[in-house]
Parts: sequence; C-alpha cells; structure tokens
Amino acid sequence: MFGPDKQSGQPKLDCGGRFGNMASVGEFNSFSASIPATKVELSVSCRNLLDRDTFSKSDPICVLYTQGIGSKEWREFGRTEVIDNTLNPDFVRKFIMDYFFEERENLRFDLYDVDSKSPNLSKHDFLGQVFCTLGEIVGSQGSRLEKAIAGIPGKKCGTIILTAEELNCCRDSVLMQFCANKLDKKDFFGKSDPFLVFHRSNEDGRTIKIEVYDWDRDGSHDFIGEFTTSYRELSRGQSQFNVYEVINPKKKGKKKKYINSGTVTLLSFLIETEVSFLDYIKGGTQINFTVAIDFTASNGNPAQPTSLHYMNPYQLNAYGMALKAVGEIIQDYDSDKMFPALGFGAKLPPDGRVSHEFALNGNPQNPYCNGIDGVMEAYYRSLKSVQLYGPTNFAPVINHVARYASSVKDGSQYFVLLIITDGVISDMAQTKESIVNASKLPMSIIIVGVGPAEFDAMEELDGDVVRVSSRGKYAERDIVQFVPFRDYIDRSGNHILSMARLAKDVLAEIPDQFLSYMRVRGIKPSPAPPPYTPPLHVLQTQI
Repeated sequence: MFGPDKQSGQPKLDCGGRFGNMASVGEFNSFSASIPATKVELSVSCRNLLDRDTFSKSDPICVLYTQGIGSKEWREFGRTEVIDNTLNPDFVRKFIMDYFFEERENLRFDLYDVDSKSPNLSKHDFLGQVFCTLGEIVGSQGSRLEKAIAGIPGKKCGTIILTAEELNCCRDSVLMQFCANKLDKKDFFGKSDPFLVFHRSNEDGRTIKIEVYDWDRDGSHDFIGEFTTSYRELSRGQSQFNVYEVINPKKKGKKKKYINSGTVTLLSFLIETEVSFLDYIKGGTQINFTVAIDFTASNGNPAQPTSLHYMNPYQLNAYGMALKAVGEIIQDYDSDKMFPALGFGAKLPPDGRVSHEFALNGNPQNPYCNGIDGVMEAYYRSLKSVQLYGPTNFAPVINHVARYASSVKDGSQYFVLLIITDGVISDMAQTKESIVNASKLPMSIIIVGVGPAEFDAMEELDGDVVRVSSRGKYAERDIVQFVPFRDYIDRSGNHILSMARLAKDVLAEIPDQFLSYMRVRGIKPSPAPPPYTPPLHVLQTQI
C-alpha cells in the first residue's frame, strides 16, 4: 500500500488539515497567494470502473492533479486511499482545496488499479481520467458533478462523481442592544458619550470583559469602568441576570463608599447566520453571462494587423483574450451554457443602419450562443459582415441586460454583463443613469478597456471611490468594475498568464456585489438538494 507521504506510506497532515504533499505543490508566488474566498472539501466516488484484475475486481485509487496559474504543467495534489476489490468505490479520503471564484482552477483526476505497494504510478494499471474545473463542480446542481471517465480508446471507463462541500468555521454573528443608566459624567459641559469595547479572555475563551468609555473627538477617550460576563449569560437575552454594575477599579480602591460608575443592561440578543456566495450557488442560483463588444471604427480595419479586431490565425486578439478569460470562468455557474452576445457601434447589413445593440449571431429574437466557443464564432462572423462605425454608447446594452434582470428578483438568477471596448465613452450621462437604475437589480457590469487609449472617464463609472450618480440619485451599490487590459499583459508574452491575471482582478468583486444585492433584498439561499448518499456495499479499505 502506498499513500501521500512516500517515506512513511501514511497520510501526513499539515496545520491546514491537508495531506503533506498537497501543501508542497508549486512554488510560492505573490499572484497565487491571495486570500481564498473559502475552502472546499472534494469527495470522490466512481461507478462501473474497468476491471483490470483476472481473478478479482480492480483495487482503485484516485490521484488529483492541479495546474498553476498561467502554467500548463500538471502537478500532483494528493491521493485517496486504495479500496480493495471494487468497481464502485466511495473514497473516504477527501481533497481540501482553496476556492477562488475569480480563478479558473483546472483539475485532473487519474484512476489506477493498484497492483503492488510501489508509489510509482507507472507500475499500476491506468483506469482512465477526468478533466474539469473546481468551478464546474461547485456550479453544478447541489455542487455534485458526474462525468464520464475517458482516456482509454474504445473502452467504457465508467463514471466519476465529484462533490464539493464548503468548509467553514462558525458563521454565526450576534447583534446585541444595550442601554446604560447613571454612568459617571466625564464631560465638563455635557453628559458622557459612551461606547463599549469587548475583550475575550485568552485563558478560557468564554469570559468576556466589557469596558465602558466616554468618547472624545481627539481620541483621548475617558475610561468609565468595566464589567465581566460570558457568552452563555448574554445568550439568555433580557433578564435580571443581564444587568451589570460598571466598576472603575481605581475609584473602588480610593473611595470607601464607592458603589459603581453606573449600570449597563442588555436589551436584546439576536443570533444571525451569515451566508456565503457558495450557499446561493449550491441552492441553485444561476449566474447569467452576457457579453457586449465594441465595433466602433476606432478599433481599426479588422483586415489589418494594427487593428484591435485583427483575426490573427496564430493567437487571440485582445477582445478574444478578454472574452475567454472572463467567460470561461463564469460559464461554470450557468447550467445551460447559452450566452447572449451583443455588439454596438456598427453599421449592419443590408441597409447600413447604425446599431448599438445587435446580436452577434444575427438573430435579434434569439441572441444566445452555445458556450464561450459559440460566442467567439459569432464574434468572428460579425467582423466579416458588419462595418465598424460609431459612436461608443454603453447605455443600450446595459439596458438590454437590465430588462432581463428586472424580471427576476427572487434570487434564482444573477446577471453579469461584460463590455469590451477600445475607446472613450460617448453617452456618459445616459450610461450613468443606466448604472444607477441597474444598481437596484441583480446584476454586475465588467468593463475591460483594450488598446492604448486613455480611459480616465471609465474610472468615473467604477464606483470604488465615489458612488456613481445621475440626476441627483446615487447608485444603490457599486456594480461596476473597470480595468484596462494593458495592465495585465505579461511581458514575456505568456497570454495564458495575461488572461488569468485579468480574470482574477475583474471577477474578484462579483461575489461581494452578489451578496450585497441578496442582503439588501433580504433574499436567503434556497435549500441545497439532499446530499448524495452512495448505496451500501461492504468494502475492505486500506487507509
């Protein structure tokens, strides 16, 4: 029997609770070292595996491989245990992985029939493999993905069942309301302006010390007193047990007749469970992706290599890279993989009318394309049939998606619009009004600027510093993320790394924007489907 730790043959845990060889995968780099959205635990089961043994059934093991950001190299992440004599294994050992919504996390699961104690996989019979992304698993119904096992020509290799479960510490938050009575007066011309500071005891982790201060503008807050309690006492809510004397130790030591410096009373105690982005995805919420591409004349003649729309037979242009970088991640969260693809700023055949909202596939009644590859095909076909013109208007495509978003307000769908553009916006006032209106809807807008133009005006739409406003009304929430693609281009010419960097930045805000909408509207996640329960069968398992 062999396991993750080749020296001892035993699974070795690091402080993160993962197998020893999992922690050592890949060299550290600042790009991949960002804080994960959460950790997920992957469970692996298989059905109807190939039988490679003559006198018994296969003894399967599953090996997980991952790819580093911007790399095509596969590296081993970890191994399950070996299960003897079965074609339908339910592996006990899990894979614990960092989950990033904004990254495409490629996974490869290889299956082997173990024939000896050698840790060398080439010594064992290959049973097939499966490629997917972590987003595919998480984005499947109930975070459960079934895929056919492939890799052996002419053979049916069975099915793999992958299930993702979010790992969390306590997600309960407590909202408490207090009132105070007869606190010591600390201000010369008025009463105190009290606030509370909570401290948890390091010794037992349960005792809570609460200090009472009088707030001063210059930061030199005056200490009034303190008292101790516990979470258990506070959880009783309003009662005679939750009236506390505020004691100032210095005053108590100096004055014999000192009683207290006032009292603090707990009025209410409410526990709320914080929900995560994955709770909604697991409950069935779909992320609907729409792309809108700039077909204005400032992009240059698509037939010329200097054009931003130039169709190089050997590599993607900037529009194609931005589209694939973002789309290939978001598509994992849309079950039907059908995406509306729009263009703006072009003259359309046959009459040459200018349109700022046309279907790339030429069908305005059904602008949906099959997958990101279908969007790319429609984009390339449009370049051959339309005439680049202008101006650069965003409002029509924003309003297009907003019409759909306004009809779905129950939390079952969320809309993401990707606008790829080369130039300065022409309808700023109308676009700002559209964004303010859209901020009340379940949607986010990503704007990627391509080419060398100055995009100063676009920063105004990205409400990170100053919230977008129109006619005196401010956007309800920040829903726009703008980035210039040139900031993400890898100097060595590694386009995979360029695309990964772009996607990481523009998609990083989507989960928080999503949650802000759900929280403001009071929408809770739908219950997840019941977990998969494998059929009972007796197995001899090697751990």
